[in-house]
Amino acid sequence: MTDHHRGYQTRVSALPAPPETRRRTRVLLAATLGLLATLLAGCSAGAGASSSAGHSIGGEANLSLPDLSQVDFVGGINGKALLAVGLVVCLLGLLFGVVTYAQLRKLPVHRSMHEISELIYSTCKTYLQTQGRFLLILWAIIGAVIFAYYKFLVGFGWGRVSIVLLFSLIGMAGSYGVAWYGIRVNTFANSRAAFASLKGKPYPVHSIPMRSGMSVGMVLISVELFMMLFILLFLPGEVAGSCFIGFAIGESLGASVLRIAGGIFTKIADIGSDLMKIVFKIKEDDARNPGVIADCTGDNAGDSVGPSADGFETYGVTGVALVTFILLGVHDVATQVTLLVWIFVIRAVLVIASAVSYFINAALTRARYAEAARMDFEAPLSNLVWLTSLMSIAFTYVTSWLVIPDLGGGMWWKLATIISCGTLAGALIPELVKVFTSTKSRHVQEVVKSSRQGGPSLNILSGLVAGNFSGYWVGIAIIGLMAVAYGISTTGLDALMLAPSVFSFGLVAFGFLGMGPVTIAVDSYGPVTDNAQSVYELSTIEEIDDIDAEIERDFGFRPEWESAKLMLEENDGAGNTFKATAKPVLIGTAVVGATTMIFSIIMGLTKGMTEGIQNLSLLHPPFLLGLITGGAMIYWFTGGTIQAVTTGSYRAVEYIRDNIRLDDTVTRASETDSKKVVEICTQYAQKGMLNLFLGIFFATLAFAFIEPYFFIGYLVSIAVIGLYQAIFMANAGGAWDNAKKIVETDLHAKGTALHDATIVGDTVGDPYKDTSSVALNPVIKFTTLFGLLAVELGVALTGRGFGALVTVLAVVFFLASAFFVYRSFYGMRITSSLEDTGVDEGDEEEPIAERAGAPALAVPGEDAVSARADDASGIPAAPRRSVTTDQRAVQAQEG
Repeated sequence: MTDHHRGYQTRVSALPAPPETRRRTRVLLAATLGLLATLLAGCSAGAGASSSAGHSIGGEANLSLPDLSQVDFVGGINGKALLAVGLVVCLLGLLFGVVTYAQLRKLPVHRSMHEISELIYSTCKTYLQTQGRFLLILWAIIGAVIFAYYKFLVGFGWGRVSIVLLFSLIGMAGSYGVAWYGIRVNTFANSRAAFASLKGKPYPVHSIPMRSGMSVGMVLISVELFMMLFILLFLPGEVAGSCFIGFAIGESLGASVLRIAGGIFTKIADIGSDLMKIVFKIKEDDARNPGVIADCTGDNAGDSVGPSADGFETYGVTGVALVTFILLGVHDVATQVTLLVWIFVIRAVLVIASAVSYFINAALTRARYAEAARMDFEAPLSNLVWLTSLMSIAFTYVTSWLVIPDLGGGMWWKLATIISCGTLAGALIPELVKVFTSTKSRHVQEVVKSSRQGGPSLNILSGLVAGNFSGYWVGIAIIGLMAVAYGISTTGLDALMLAPSVFSFGLVAFGFLGMGPVTIAVDSYGPVTDNAQSVYELSTIEEIDDIDAEIERDFGFRPEWESAKLMLEENDGAGNTFKATAKPVLIGTAVVGATTMIFSIIMGLTKGMTEGIQNLSLLHPPFLLGLITGGAMIYWFTGGTIQAVTTGSYRAVEYIRDNIRLDDTVTRASETDSKKVVEICTQYAQKGMLNLFLGIFFATLAFAFIEPYFFIGYLVSIAVIGLYQAIFMANAGGAWDNAKKIVETDLHAKGTALHDATIVGDTVGDPYKDTSSVALNPVIKFTTLFGLLAVELGVALTGRGFGALVTVLAVVFFLASAFFVYRSFYGMRITSSLEDTGVDEGDEEEPIAERAGAPALAVPGEDAVSARADDASGIPAAPRRSVTTDQRAVQAQEG
């Protein structure tokens, strides 16, 4: 690092003071524990397993597993022995991940690119360490509630309470650990993919991120499945319920924090970096821009850490929901054992199906593209998703025929068909998402066409159209597949269980996640391709003296610079598309799976569906009011997440603008400046996360205490409204993102007014797709899981005669939630005065670019756009613009 890279003046005034943040956190923790002390004082008059009203408390933690060895399956193998085979599958999955990790690490890479990827990993590591400490603080709050509930109200012994707390820590550690693994693998792969592009062949540029993504997917699913099988096989059945509920709450907490904070972080960095392209007319990922390293860190924090933790939690929570349903809704013990073993055998088999599909697809892709000069980067990803879906369906039918032929009434094919509805959705929904987000999509092309004459305004409107239309088509697809599952559930499943339709919906969510390794793999493909392009630019490898000769001497090939840059950009477009496809799959799973968890609450409230069913109706006012309340929370939450991104981006832009150096003596931003931008992103991500999470936390307590059926209506509402809000925001954002990519790669129109318009649209879409939409998934699941405890707590206290206390606590918790809702805007808003935003009439302010040492803002001339007319995207080349502003105005008036 040269001297001019060091010692730049920094503006620490733009950052919130860390001691203040820590003080507020301590005050908040003390207040929460004080409320719990009040609650304990109210309920210390008694303890036990049921309230005076006869309502059993303790919920899922009281559930006991039957002996899984009492039923024999294919070949006379008992249930435990059959599930032990699943452990072997998990170990093989972990072995696949470790081997792939080692292979990626050994791939050739130039030192300049390796240095950048390690710097990215270093900042990611610092971010994760900070989030780890933050997670422990929040766990202390949640753990206090868990401890108070199970120890003093339910009456569990110290050992049983410790089990719940221990497994909540294990679940949280699992989400955190797979997230860490994901960034380590991805930061190996990004520099290797960037260097592989120099050979001028597209296949390595595809295969490296694909291998890293599959490594993350296999490790994630294998760890999750191993933990659940361990509980089933090696722990006493009477504590299994405590283990499962603790595990689910812990992983849900971890995913919520990492998803929300990661989403805020990545979009602060992304927007801050992107806006510099407009202000200073610099290229994508310009090494002199201190925001680019933060952007790369954000790609991992938001697009790798978040999805990894989210996928881990989604896979686990769906499994816990199904286990809970079987134990509550199926009365025959032998049938319970049969269904439990069948579900987890299917899970293990589908891991095998994903691995086999990957190897087949990789062989086919290599045979077709290994020596090709060009390739469609989306095609192998689409092929992999469809191949895995079809193979998973085939494996599901065969396994069901072998494992549960004795259930009678053709149950083996009925249950297999219901799961296959979800597995088919795992392939069909990505295809629908591509209709609205792919670079080949007519919706995305419409965004570009609108931008040509309408600028940012029509760009944004067209993106909103794409998002709204996607909500219709994806929603109809999910509803159609759920309707098929429901229809099958009416053909005899009621002989086995209560509410078979709820079980069928849970199996649809189960099928969604059956091809989990591949779903995670194509999602993880995106951050690697995005980082690879950034690593290429940040390494400034082209400016190294005698670099062509050095690469030929050390690596045995002559670099092809222009071809490499084009391939990296095209592959980034494919990554954008498939990042978009995973989002509706995960949110769809959360919503469909939430119905199964809500059923658990209903079973407890209605004493096994025997009384109070009339309260689950619009004729019961609290239920109706709950339905309305859920929508209010969803809209606040999405607004709060975007506000956190907006304020953080403002501070990041302010800092970058005042510290960027664009003179000829600077080749890249200093490491100090880059880390300062990362610090800004981290601090605002945590500040926003604190307000948002605690707003949700206290709202869950408040609404659960108001009235239990109100709370059920609330849960249904946040699930349904959250589903459509998430689909709309995710796909609108994806359309804006790839519209910009078309302008950059197909039209070669960087630096033009058209490009600026698509950048503006993309900055709107960034928090839509990567902050708000994706955070709704863990929020829905956390609210449902934590709500299981909260509603039991409220009902039990009321049953013991403490109804007045419950009402008071509901009000107090609601006021606490409203406080954090208030703070999510007024505590996060931009604090500069309006007078600071304008220029007095008659003043002539020096252009920003000139003040910062950058060249004056330039208007592209005739040669700025070298676009191909009527290219593969179907968009005609941009009309050439004249240079002067007056002439552009004349052109606009002429139409």
